[in-house]
Amino acid sequence: MEICNYHSIQTMGTLDGPGIRYVLFLQGCCFRCLFCHNPDTWYGKANSITTDEFVQDVLKYKVFYDASGGGVTVSGGEPLLQIPFLIEAFKKLKKYNIHTAIDTCGYIDITDHLKELMNYTNLVMLDIKHLDNKKHVELTGKPNNKVLKFLDFLQERNIPTRIRQVLTPGYTTDDEYIASLIKLLKNYKLEKVELLPYHDMAREKYKKLGLQYKLNSRPPEKQEVLKIKEKFINAGFDTI
Repeated sequence: MEICNYHSIQTMGTLDGPGIRYVLFLQGCCFRCLFCHNPDTWYGKANSITTDEFVQDVLKYKVFYDASGGGVTVSGGEPLLQIPFLIEAFKKLKKYNIHTAIDTCGYIDITDHLKELMNYTNLVMLDIKHLDNKKHVELTGKPNNKVLKFLDFLQERNIPTRIRQVLTPGYTTDDEYIASLIKLLKNYKLEKVELLPYHDMAREKYKKLGLQYKLNSRPPEKQEVLKIKEKFINAGFDTI
């Protein structure tokens, strides 16, 4: 039986996929995003849970997930660092007809294990950090080649996909970047595009962890976000 290392659990999540969701935040991440609001998932002491314990906990709330069109989302950190656990857990969830989703940065090699996991995955929410490789390295510490290959893989496999883009002034809110993102995404069949305004509410968390908050940016203005959202809507995307 597989065991995962996890950071926390949210049983009534409404921001991580359709409907009301059980959200399992796994511990560990391959990125060090400057705007990360969960740096406590990078490392440190983790909780552990077996697949059976996880599924039995999910089933306590199944009536809410069924009624709302929700299900289970595994987030992080980076969930694809613990694929064996996800395969076993998602297989078991499917026996109860529970919708499964993964929120990932997509920095992953296309392996047989990943392909197997997709057989039991109803939705992938892929976080796009930046399309320019140099900027991507600046923001995350890693290149974006694997992320874009993963997006192609999802398209080839016909996996329902949402794109999540953090709107960070100085990086991903200017007209040129938004135009290039729209141009790229028009090549893919997507369920939705989620535009997530950057916020710096995690500054205190960084202090408590003894980490330096390195991003020198500001949260975008409401009108700035609405203008960007309008561009995606006019391009034909279902945008939230």
